[in-house]
Amino acid sequence: MTRTISPITQESIPTSATEHAGRLTGRILKRCLQQDPEHEYFLYLPQTRLVKAPMFVSVHGITRNAAEHARSFAPFAERTGVILIAPLFSADRFPGYQRLARTDKGPPADLALDHIVAEVGELVGSHIDRLFMFGYSGGGQFVHRYALAHPLKVARLVVAAAGWYTFPDPTRSYPSGLKGTRDMPVDGQKTLHFLSIPISVLVGDGDTLRDPELNKSRRIDRQQGLNRLERGRRWIRSMEMAARAYQLHTEYHFEELPTSDHSFTNCMTRGGMGERVFELLFGSSVNRRQAHDNETDTPDATAEAGRMIDLSSKESKR
Repeated sequence: MTRTISPITQESIPTSATEHAGRLTGRILKRCLQQDPEHEYFLYLPQTRLVKAPMFVSVHGITRNAAEHARSFAPFAERTGVILIAPLFSADRFPGYQRLARTDKGPPADLALDHIVAEVGELVGSHIDRLFMFGYSGGGQFVHRYALAHPLKVARLVVAAAGWYTFPDPTRSYPSGLKGTRDMPVDGQKTLHFLSIPISVLVGDGDTLRDPELNKSRRIDRQQGLNRLERGRRWIRSMEMAARAYQLHTEYHFEELPTSDHSFTNCMTRGGMGERVFELLFGSSVNRRQAHDNETDTPDATAEAGRMIDLSSKESKR
């Protein structure tokens, strides 16, 4: 039997009403954080058992296209049986969210995400131990730095098309390296846990332009490379070398997405990014669900995701 996903709806049921969670499944919900109503996020609860379901967090780039992330990944979340959160870090309150920047305009972006995760855990009646995280472009910057700041909260990580990275270099100050600052303390134990997280990097094979949004400082160019493809490859190699220095055999993976530039929409529809993200984060569970769906004539998730994307939206650029 085919399961359809309804359009995004505003949901106002109190977070504490756990008994209502079952009524909220199968819909993309736009919610306001209860303790901070100015902070919005999108939520998709699969039509399966919610207690102890894995939690997938998808973080947007600087176009703040959180709604598109929710629409694009909801079919995969349903198929895999995971809870999907797509936080919205508004430009006025979280201008430097990619770096987890501390400002006087609002709470730190990493702690704001923690509040969302706790709220959703209360809604579904389940304690969330660790997160499966994905971020695109500026969101890719956010998620790997979140993993550095909170390594014990992250199970696996996929970084897509990040403009630049925090390299595992203890001689460079954060955010370009692991030398701690007042706002981002980093010690050996935290570094060890960070280097233990399985991480994959995905970049479109045509993502080689030095566009206005790319950090083009000479220091970053020398350290990381001239474009997103080169920087992703260098970062994964550096992470692998650093992990080996700690005698860790952490799984790292780099992959080019075919016929894709620096566009979230193109990476999803042309490059197959949705399938790859869920395969890398959740493994064989995707394949088992795919086989079951083929038997029951469920539409292909890529086509289903494509139909929910507004191709005219400026959100799809980066």
